[in-house]
Amino acid sequence: MSDEAVLTEADGGVLLITLNRPDQRNAVNSDIANGVAAALDRLDDDDDLQVGILTGAGKGFCAGMDLKAFVAGESMFVEHRGFAGIVQGPPRKPLIAAVEGFAVAGGFEVALACDLIVAAKDARFALPEVKRSLVAAGGALLRLPDRIPYHLAMEMILTGDPITAERAAEMGLVNHVTEPGEAVAGARELAARITPNGPLGLVASKRILREAAGWSPDDEWQKQSEITGPVFGSEDAREGATAFAEKRDPVWKGR
Repeated sequence: MSDEAVLTEADGGVLLITLNRPDQRNAVNSDIANGVAAALDRLDDDDDLQVGILTGAGKGFCAGMDLKAFVAGESMFVEHRGFAGIVQGPPRKPLIAAVEGFAVAGGFEVALACDLIVAAKDARFALPEVKRSLVAAGGALLRLPDRIPYHLAMEMILTGDPITAERAAEMGLVNHVTEPGEAVAGARELAARITPNGPLGLVASKRILREAAGWSPDDEWQKQSEITGPVFGSEDAREGATAFAEKRDPVWKGR
């Protein structure tokens, strides 16, 4: 396998992004952060790509921050995307985390920055920071209570104990559970259900879902209209309606 810290492979409108430091449990150093940020820029900028899949090489997804790299003075932050090149600036397009083995600490926060999670049934998720008198400051405290019930989020955060992929699915945190070794395949199956859809509709829908929680009741419809208006007036919207009437697959142009 290549010695690059982050690998990318485009196929069928899907960009597979692989954290490639298996001997270090895919822990985040500056190379990982910059590589992920560059991959997400590619996903957003390439009109031929509809969906991204983020996974880890070897036995696990990501073990969080590389503490040796941190002590050595490396930065794991990228200006426009934050820690690991993702947690403060996820891509505009849909991103699926494909988790094998473990996603712990900052690695779990990387998964939480994704829009969908597919996990092998032997995978484990944890936020063990409190066990070291630290705080999960890479997005977990902000995102987890929006993904699962408040008291369950509080239990995960205050105990630091791991949960299984099946328990995460019961909570609503994981979309699909696969057999071990099949998380990427499961993520590809999910991506294949997304890629046929209109790119403008996908980006606008994701944006509204992510931003609407911060809108006030007084202006939420106006804010939604500002995002959806250009979509309804696009060539793709007309193509979608025409293709439906003509009983054929649409041909999207992204405009």
